[in-house]
Amino acid sequence: MTGKAVSAVLALLLISALGTQGEALPRSAMELRCQCINTHSKFIHPKFIHNVNLIPSGPHCKNVEVIATLRDGKEVCLDPTAPWVKLIIKAILDK
Repeated sequence: MTGKAVSAVLALLLISALGTQGEALPRSAMELRCQCINTHSKFIHPKFIHNVNLIPSGPHCKNVEVIATLRDGKEVCLDPTAPWVKLIIKAILDK
């Protein structure tokens, strides 16, 4: 390849890299399988929960998945049929 061709290819790669910077796919789009193998149904006090991620069912997984990130950084899959989890989901969806 000539120097101009190499420069053109590098310029195109840099431009395409700049266009994708900062874009993130949701976890469910990256993984084509269920994230939760087991679910936790015992009550966890909301003060220990930092964030809750609700992943709807789809082609990647037939189950609705609720993943809570705790204050200590652990991720816990919650049972979406547990009454206290339903209350959390309702509160999130009502916001």
